[in-house]
Amino acid sequence: MKRTASLVLAVSLGAAGLTFTPRAGFAALPASFVDELVTAATGPTAIDFTPDGRLLIARQAGVLIVRQKSTNTTALTFPASQICSNFERGLLGVAVDPNFGPGAGQNRFIYLFYTFRNGAATCSGSTVPVNRVSRFVLADNNTVDLASETVLVNNMPSAGGNHNAGDVQFGKDGYLYITIGDGGTDYAGGGSAGSNDAARDEFTLTGKLLRITKDGGIPPDNPFQGAGTARCNVTGGTTAGNRCQETYGWGLRNPFRIAFDPNAAATRFFINDVGQGVREEIDLGAPGVDYGWNCREGSLVNNSSGPCNPTPPNMVPPIFEYSHGVQVPGSTSSTSCNSITGGAFVPNGIWPASFDNAYLFSDYVCGWIFRVAGANTNGPFTTAADFATNLGNSSAVALRFGPYQTTQALYYTTFAGGGQVRRVRYSPAGNNAPNASFTANPLGGPAPLLVNFDGSASTDPDAGNTLTYFWTFGDGTPETSTTTATTSHSYAANGVYTASLRVRDNNFAFSGPITQQIQVGNTPPVATIVSPTAANRFFVGQTITLNGSGTDTQDGTLPAGSLSWTVRLHHNEHTHPLLGPITGNNVQFTAPSPEDVPALDTSFVEIDLLVTDSGGLTGTAHLDFQPNRVATTFATNPAGLQTTVNGVALTGPTTINAWQAWTMNVDAPSPQTLGATSYGFTSWSDAGAQSHAIVTSATPATFTANFTSLGPAALNYFTLTPCRLLDTRNANGTYGGPALAANSTRSFLATGQCGVPTQAKAIAVNLTVVSPTNLGGLSLGPTGTPVSSVSAINFAANQLRTNNAVVTLSAGGSFDVFTALVSGSTHLVLDVLGYFE
Repeated sequence: MKRTASLVLAVSLGAAGLTFTPRAGFAALPASFVDELVTAATGPTAIDFTPDGRLLIARQAGVLIVRQKSTNTTALTFPASQICSNFERGLLGVAVDPNFGPGAGQNRFIYLFYTFRNGAATCSGSTVPVNRVSRFVLADNNTVDLASETVLVNNMPSAGGNHNAGDVQFGKDGYLYITIGDGGTDYAGGGSAGSNDAARDEFTLTGKLLRITKDGGIPPDNPFQGAGTARCNVTGGTTAGNRCQETYGWGLRNPFRIAFDPNAAATRFFINDVGQGVREEIDLGAPGVDYGWNCREGSLVNNSSGPCNPTPPNMVPPIFEYSHGVQVPGSTSSTSCNSITGGAFVPNGIWPASFDNAYLFSDYVCGWIFRVAGANTNGPFTTAADFATNLGNSSAVALRFGPYQTTQALYYTTFAGGGQVRRVRYSPAGNNAPNASFTANPLGGPAPLLVNFDGSASTDPDAGNTLTYFWTFGDGTPETSTTTATTSHSYAANGVYTASLRVRDNNFAFSGPITQQIQVGNTPPVATIVSPTAANRFFVGQTITLNGSGTDTQDGTLPAGSLSWTVRLHHNEHTHPLLGPITGNNVQFTAPSPEDVPALDTSFVEIDLLVTDSGGLTGTAHLDFQPNRVATTFATNPAGLQTTVNGVALTGPTTINAWQAWTMNVDAPSPQTLGATSYGFTSWSDAGAQSHAIVTSATPATFTANFTSLGPAALNYFTLTPCRLLDTRNANGTYGGPALAANSTRSFLATGQCGVPTQAKAIAVNLTVVSPTNLGGLSLGPTGTPVSSVSAINFAANQLRTNNAVVTLSAGGSFDVFTALVSGSTHLVLDVLGYFE
């Protein structure tokens, strides 16, 4: 999941039935809507339903669950030799054939999107794992034989491990639609993040929306067929200059989920494309469309070089977008919504009429579900109202409407609370029952044990209702009620007790009970991360070995099978999974690279160790594992020109804290304009090509791009009404005295003054030197530029006037005046006549 900004998946750990990790409850749902648990499922990435109502749940680890009549069956577990589920890889999509069933003309086909290990020794080895889509047979006993696999699309690179997308769904036209991300890192060894232009390669399946028949063929109305096209389903691509016949749309970053409109007569769908660091977007599905990545993020320009210079024509803008870190337009309280994930159209007629033709979409980072009204039109849309708020981080990965009793409900998957599939249903008749939720702390310890209980996560679907809390502590004491959400209880004797909570609203509707075990006499174990340590620093690609221990007062030293590890790449307020949960000790993983240049200072690796004793109590240890950040400076000669590092423009000199062993793709765009002068690239200080790769060393380094003057830049000139900018004799102008002293420099800002815009490169001026005491000279040029590099104006005693002089400006819009060969002081008058841009 942009990160981003990108999709991020994380898992909260707990021992089932013993350590209760509550889901963050809805702060608000529309009146008469109820949110409830369907089933626990670790790492649920996608869901679909069979026509007879069975729920299929794809888990990232490579497990497919079939839930039928409240019973879960493990239908399929991919062996470790076949699947990679590290980082954002794994089993990511599931679809049921439109003709699924037992009758004549029907089949038992299901379709899975997963990351194939591709013969790699490890999932982060030199052989890059690939994404594939395969058809399998779901037997009557809810199991899937691996031998039933028919590969339909293969060898879609997962070079960086993230941005895999991975949705598979059928349209009303009976064709299978597949989303493929850009892989995070260019499969061809180019840039990462915003500089990864793999989605622009029309001869690969990377960064695309695909459309195939259920047998893997090409629908007759796919947009790219005939001369200049080829099949790409076997190799993942074709020769440069050709197009893939499977492609339906392109220029996508991480089209994580698509949603088909059940209310439309024909196939109609939206695409939720996760942004990089600025915008999240929803696109309208259409044949042959270029959605703009990596030239554009949402409707904003992302990249002005490479395949984006000149800007490609006919890029189609999103129908809705929102910026990172600010409130989603139309929302009343959302914040930090940075990664769009699931989407679903509300089927007309199942909810109140105000929800007809509405589109719901979720954001993984902020844990919100939003509603776009009038989604039966093609927009653009400017607002999205709150639907479900405060689901919690790592929530609402996938949305899907499915059967509930005689109608339908909204089902969604969440990584919160250890992983769950939940349901939002509409219950319009009268008062609705509340939902109970509570925590207990501590869960164990020596007698007497005082335990604090907190039921504040309990919710009521009806606005305005108040709750009463009914507590049973399991030690024979009577049930007690409180009007506040918190209480405490002291357990006098050793034993295992089951505490429970049920809540009642002011209309006397009760929830079902929620239980939690308290183990008195059993103290929780202590977890210790032995290696790595907080003092260690990792480099990109390093093999890290996790070593820890668990000790328990009752059990002593816990065996390796009691240890469980989870490793995540932390970036700002969200995380990306790297490993686990995985059981054992001396577990290894490969240290990641940062997502992009802006993430260098805000990213690190989170390591969590959970140990479980024989009674089921747990202890945890946490380590924020930092990279070896190396001060790396990118300079230009002359200063003030630009280089790019992994697609990010830096004005020389700029120092970044690059991670050791991180590959940086650097470029020195040419020509460039500084002030009124054009400059062309000549060389890098490391003798590399104009565009080349640099691997960050273990010690600070400086790389300088050298340029030479190409002469005056071809600039447009704009006249202004003459305006006095400077008069050191008095304040008759923007800047007044004192007089200019001998052999001194003074800086003045030009842009924003006298009508000079911020984009101005130079200004045209009239200069008047007043009463110098002897021969002298003035040098005027961009702020910070050596005097020897700018033009000088010499003057004699008394007065000199220079008309229509051109003064170049710095990147910040200012210029320096240096006075030379003057004993005493002199005054300067400067009038602006126009500017160049």
